[in-house]
Amino acid sequence: MRYKITKKDAEVLLFSVILHKLSFLKMKIRNFTALVSLFFMPLGAWAGVTLTATYTDHEGMEVIQTESFTEEAPLHVYFTANPEDMEAGVSYEWHFVHKGVDNSNSEVVRYEVDTEYDFTESGVTEVTLVVKDGDDVIESPSINITISDSHLEMPNAFSPNGDGINDYYGAKGIRKNGTTGGTGQYKSIVEFHAYIFNRWGQKLYEWDDIEGYWDGTYKGHPVKDGVYFVLVKARGADGVDYNIRRDVNLIRKFNDVTGGTATDE
Repeated sequence: MRYKITKKDAEVLLFSVILHKLSFLKMKIRNFTALVSLFFMPLGAWAGVTLTATYTDHEGMEVIQTESFTEEAPLHVYFTANPEDMEAGVSYEWHFVHKGVDNSNSEVVRYEVDTEYDFTESGVTEVTLVVKDGDDVIESPSINITISDSHLEMPNAFSPNGDGINDYYGAKGIRKNGTTGGTGQYKSIVEFHAYIFNRWGQKLYEWDDIEGYWDGTYKGHPVKDGVYFVLVKARGADGVDYNIRRDVNLIRKFNDVTGGTATDE
């Protein structure tokens, strides 16, 4: 059987084909426009930020970090976003999520381009910088800052004779004046108070800085060689309380007599 196509039928068929082609072309144009918009978006409000942490370590050196790191408490850190070519209306949120030793989380939020934060607890704190354009999140870089558990030891002897070896009495690992209290570096001590007594219970000296020390004097005058007593009350970033009570042997003439050195163990 043959079918005869009229001129009107041919016109309708041609018009349908044209509409289909136009619809397909319109869809392609939309996809291309979306792709171009996505490509050029970083040049506007999506240019980018760099989460930077700056602090002074316990050696007195300035450190700049852009990745996760481990340090001791107390630690004061200055955080910067370093935005590049951000458009007006962009907002910033700093989220500090601390993961405690008991698996509990606590969060602090700051709304500013740059901010500061004090780390006084051991464990891991996730620091996230959330950048928003209106309600849309543009970027959210993050780093983890780990604060070590605490450690504290006090030596039982020192020899303040000016030879540069064990001349000062303090927590093991003190670094002031180029001296040290021996091995066993202290870590993450957030509260500290030490007292020195003589054998009659008279207080000779006290200090509340973990980097502090006793130089073996009382009211500016050297004390005699002998046995003294130290009392230390301290707290670590991990919540550990330290109550240290022990004898302290002051052996100023030790090297002159025997040629040896005083021990700090």
